[in-house]
Amino acid sequence: MDTAVRYDIGVIREEARQLVKKGLLHRQQPIYSLCRYVPNRDWILFETELEKHEFLLRDRIIDLLSSETWEED
Repeated sequence: MDTAVRYDIGVIREEARQLVKKGLLHRQQPIYSLCRYVPNRDWILFETELEKHEFLLRDRIIDLLSSETWEED
């Protein structure tokens, strides 16, 4: 039985946005910091999706959050 989750770039961006909003990650941390919040068995799928969209693991999380909206000034 295959229980792997399918990751697309929208899901990855939303997950990163939520982790930043909760204060668990910071925008300036590298993308590979997300690995703590992705199951080990799914990490290769996660990484492959990032590579398809030309993101490197050393890139910053803020690069994923390109269209961020501010709730307060």
